[in-house]
Amino acid sequence: MATSTPVRHAWRALLGLLIIIAVLAGLNALGVIVFKKSSWAPQLALDLQGGTQIILQAQTPDGAAPTSDQMTQAATIIRQRVDASGVGESDITTQAGNQIVVQIPGPADDETRQRIEASAQMQLRPVLYTGSPATTFVGDDGKKTPYPTPAPTLDATPTASPSNGSDLNWITPKLQAQFLAYDCSSKDNNPADEPKDEPLITCDTSGSVKYILGPVALDGSSISDASYGQNTQNGQWEVQLKFDGDGTQKFAAVSTRLFGLESPRNQFAFVLDGEVISAPQMNAVITDGNPSISGSFTQESAKTLADQLKYGALPLSFTVVSSNTISATLGSQQLQIGLITGLIGLALVALYSLIVYRALGFVIIASLGVMAVITYLLLCILAWRMGFRLSLAGVAGLIVTIGFTADSFIVYFERIRDELRDGKSITGAVEDGWGRARRTIYISKSVNILAAVVLYILADATVKGFAFTLGLTTAIDIIIFILFTHPVMQLVARTRFFGSGHPLSGLDPDALGAVYRGRAQFRTPAAVEAKGAAARRTGRSRGEAERRQTIAERKKAEEQAATGRDTAADTKQKGSDD
Repeated sequence: MATSTPVRHAWRALLGLLIIIAVLAGLNALGVIVFKKSSWAPQLALDLQGGTQIILQAQTPDGAAPTSDQMTQAATIIRQRVDASGVGESDITTQAGNQIVVQIPGPADDETRQRIEASAQMQLRPVLYTGSPATTFVGDDGKKTPYPTPAPTLDATPTASPSNGSDLNWITPKLQAQFLAYDCSSKDNNPADEPKDEPLITCDTSGSVKYILGPVALDGSSISDASYGQNTQNGQWEVQLKFDGDGTQKFAAVSTRLFGLESPRNQFAFVLDGEVISAPQMNAVITDGNPSISGSFTQESAKTLADQLKYGALPLSFTVVSSNTISATLGSQQLQIGLITGLIGLALVALYSLIVYRALGFVIIASLGVMAVITYLLLCILAWRMGFRLSLAGVAGLIVTIGFTADSFIVYFERIRDELRDGKSITGAVEDGWGRARRTIYISKSVNILAAVVLYILADATVKGFAFTLGLTTAIDIIIFILFTHPVMQLVARTRFFGSGHPLSGLDPDALGAVYRGRAQFRTPAAVEAKGAAARRTGRSRGEAERRQTIAERKKAEEQAATGRDTAADTKQKGSDD
């Protein structure tokens, strides 16, 4: 006998679910074994794990105390920098009027530290000259001789007053000697402190190129936005910039001046914390304030540059006061309490399911188990790919979802039972109950997801973890409902235990009062039934059926009973007349 369509559908759904779990497990295994950036345990947030604390102190050019608006803006930009690095559940606050305290979960890697500590204002300077980072001179005899320290007697004043930022008159004999002797690897150099209206000697972030840059043409505050993407014509990664109104006018003047100059004077350097992070050539006159930077970018390098340009402009300069490891604010004890609470809630749901739905309760327990596996794998993968970290608020979101998930099963199983009370077969009740229940469940879950999204957008950072896990697990609940719960019900309904309506199956038609035979046609209550347990069961079924009759159905039943009595009376009267 050919397998029925519902059974084939059920097996396909379960196979699809198994493939999803295998893909998630394989993806996380790839992160653990190959990339060595993932793990088989979700990453914990600052309140549960502890982490790194970096204290930055603001410095103003005139030494005056920074304003509260400046500190607030700086804290916001640093928070954006930290978030852009993929670190979740961070805590950035201000203290003492001139300090910003950055707390991030776990140990801070070098890239994150650089994002946080690179706190000088971004500067945009024209390139005057480039050269090798070597600090030695090779003579005709092949011997290497270090360039000497520039003599104090060298002329430091331009022979002619420079007309603009790209004028080579900025390069004096003393500046040229300083450039030759400049060591990119020396920690004594601090180009970030150089005046904005004078030339700057510095290197790129890799230390492979030395630059002489002209005075500052724009600062990072003129950049209103930066993004990255692929060029639609050649498919290469590039960084798109957007300047504000004043920045658009200044950049238009700079691009007009640089376009057409010989290399390297046609380059425009983006300087962050005194180092050149990019020095692209000016290939056109750009007057709309929307230039793009192209080159040998990868997706990762384009994203890094876009983040640096977007979040690099701080209203203040900062120095690192301290960098320490901090302990968890809540610790393992609170995590243990949260996990115990979740297990208690799970146990209560399982106990309730077994009492009310009997063997059907095992379907609920199995569904929750599959949901737990998928959620766990996703938390591990999100920690690797997005930097998501599980906070105590996130644990609370997972616990709350247990109750929401149980709602789906209750709605579905009660719909099945309603169909059984209407006299349908168990297999038919499963299909019809699914058709009615899924609409209700979809609407309910949509409201839950919408609430989670709104909460994530509007709530404080400490609550975002709750909203994220709530929305994530609600979406997983829908997947489990479609790919596991209903397919399993399609299969178990065709087993002898459930299909025969065993009293322990939770689908016993007699116990549910299944007395309905057709449209508005009910069984006539028996005057005399077998005594004992059978009589009591029938009485309960009849009472259950009568309680569940609608007004129209009860009225129809009374009319049929009255018609039956009239017919019986007429028959009796006719017999008497005869």
